[in-house]
Amino acid sequence: MRFNGMKYAFGAAALALAAAGVAQTAGAPAGGKAAYGEWGVDLSARDTGVKPGDDFWTYVNGGWDRRTPIAPDRSSAGLGVKLSDQAELDVRRILDDMAADPARYGATGRQVGDFYASWMDEAGVEARGTAPLKPYLSRIAAVKDQAGLQTLFASVGYQTPVSIGILPDLADPTRYTAIAGQSGLGMPRDYYLLPGEKYDAFRKAYRAYVQRVQELAGIPDAAAKADRIVALETEMAKGHWEPAKMRDVAALNKPMTPAQMEALAPEFDWGLMLRTAKLDRMPTVIMAGDTAIQAMGKLFAATPVDTWKDYLAFHFVSDNAQYLPKAFDDAKFDFYSRTLSGTQQQRDRWKRGVQLVNNSLGEAVGDIYVQRHFPAQSKAEMGELIADLRAALDERLKANSWMDAATKEKALAKLAAFEPRIGHPDKYIDYSSMRVDRADLLGNAQRAAQFEYDLQLSRLGKPVDRSLWAMTPQTVNAYYNPLMNQITFPAAILQPPMFDASADPAVNYGAIGAVIGHEIGHGFDDQGSKFGASGKFENWWTPAARAAFEERGKKLVEQYGAYEAIPGTKINGQLTLGENIGDLGGLEMAYAAYQRYQKKHGPAPVIGGLTGDQRFFMAWGQAWQSKRREGLERQALLTDPHSPPKYRVNGVVRNIDAWYKAFDVKPGDALYLPPEQRVRIW
Repeated sequence: MRFNGMKYAFGAAALALAAAGVAQTAGAPAGGKAAYGEWGVDLSARDTGVKPGDDFWTYVNGGWDRRTPIAPDRSSAGLGVKLSDQAELDVRRILDDMAADPARYGATGRQVGDFYASWMDEAGVEARGTAPLKPYLSRIAAVKDQAGLQTLFASVGYQTPVSIGILPDLADPTRYTAIAGQSGLGMPRDYYLLPGEKYDAFRKAYRAYVQRVQELAGIPDAAAKADRIVALETEMAKGHWEPAKMRDVAALNKPMTPAQMEALAPEFDWGLMLRTAKLDRMPTVIMAGDTAIQAMGKLFAATPVDTWKDYLAFHFVSDNAQYLPKAFDDAKFDFYSRTLSGTQQQRDRWKRGVQLVNNSLGEAVGDIYVQRHFPAQSKAEMGELIADLRAALDERLKANSWMDAATKEKALAKLAAFEPRIGHPDKYIDYSSMRVDRADLLGNAQRAAQFEYDLQLSRLGKPVDRSLWAMTPQTVNAYYNPLMNQITFPAAILQPPMFDASADPAVNYGAIGAVIGHEIGHGFDDQGSKFGASGKFENWWTPAARAAFEERGKKLVEQYGAYEAIPGTKINGQLTLGENIGDLGGLEMAYAAYQRYQKKHGPAPVIGGLTGDQRFFMAWGQAWQSKRREGLERQALLTDPHSPPKYRVNGVVRNIDAWYKAFDVKPGDALYLPPEQRVRIW
């Protein structure tokens, strides 16, 4: 029942990172050799047989692309994967130390150690078989009517066609409110609906998986139930909003009273579900995707109770297959990883155990990770770089030619109110109330989910806590939260080669500088720009300024919509618009900041025959040194608001005048755009 349906619009806008390069804000290469190449860019990764103006990503990364296979247990390869692998090793050492000396780490260390041990005890998991499932499946089996179904829909751990959760109120982000939205599918929405042999094959494989999971769990009549479950989910998919529409904040922001909720979807007993979720004290609930909720209500009423029970039982087993004997885990991997994403083999168990602990007790581990891997100097250097980026955007906003004075004043106020958070939270979550049992892996996972939800409930009625983090310190990523007007950079992304005091400043600004700019830019993308300086959802634009902004956005939609990332599937320019604006604005911001740097420290020297501007743009290109299996690329094109890595490079640089000059890009080159067709926003 935990809510995840509005992640594109209301949740934190994450970087989906595969980035490289990194950060020091002063000096030439600082004496030592950079961790990545001689000065921060790996020249051997290039394909110099390709003209920069024809395919800049391949010019910078083509050699790496040819020589680098995707590991059998991965669906992608790249610098983000490399850094994530290192973070996993670092966390594993922490877990091993906890196991070797539990007394040193106290009660929390014991919790972490026991959770990890429960995962690593494969023999125990096999010996217990399906017994851990029985109390959960028995609860489903005991349901007699629609009231019983809705009680489970609103309970932690069970699937639901309409999920319910908590977030800051868009009208007043200092307080919390409740939110409901579409949920409940086993595949991405479009996989149920798109025509063609490829999607027919996915649907056939999913139908087989639904049957297999039920058979493993000893559920009778699995084949017929699989038919009914897939048919039900197909109807659900027809009612769901498409991913691009799920980014539209104004369309999603529909706060309703209980009476209005009942009028919208009277088939649901909203009072019962909100009481079960312990949210019945909320005077209004945001009904995100109102027509989708309405469609789910009609489907709920039209579908027999027994079919919903079959649906709930299948999803409970499937959602928790990794905590069950190997046959369950293998079946889930075979469909979701091998069939949908193209991954060839399961990851080592310890690696998945590290991720499980990160997801369940992440800040307990993060506290130790920060002590070991994030020096105070890194935080200071990041602060200086962020200050340069803010100053650069401030200058660009003041010089903006299409924004009127009234809107410009509000934009500058929002920039001034930005809150950067670097490395780690100031306080960590207290997990002491969570019960962990070394002999109950499935129970541990369920209790962790309940703990997370109860933690959210404990905040109701109190002011929104701005100190909370949506990512752990050991996460290789970054994000912007529009409701808090915050940008956040966890410690794990600020490691070499991402953040390296020995790298060339041009590289620092072109890579991590542009990443910082990207996150700041989310405050001014097509949806983030609808939130004010305090995080309130409000219009601070004049009609003329908004129209000028949207016209520029439409041109970017058209540009990206023309890219065919895999045969037969193009980028959805509307779905990716916010991230594309973030990339374009972030790189422009970083370039302006780099020019400020040179004014303070002198012109950039030529290094290895490359100018400072060339090194800057090459760092951006290698920041997105990444490749993905076709299955993952297909999923991303249909569901991910980020463009594929290659187009995050090529799609941006062709709109920036300085790139043309740096690489002598001329008419006739494949990426060339006439000046009047280049999109300039921030």
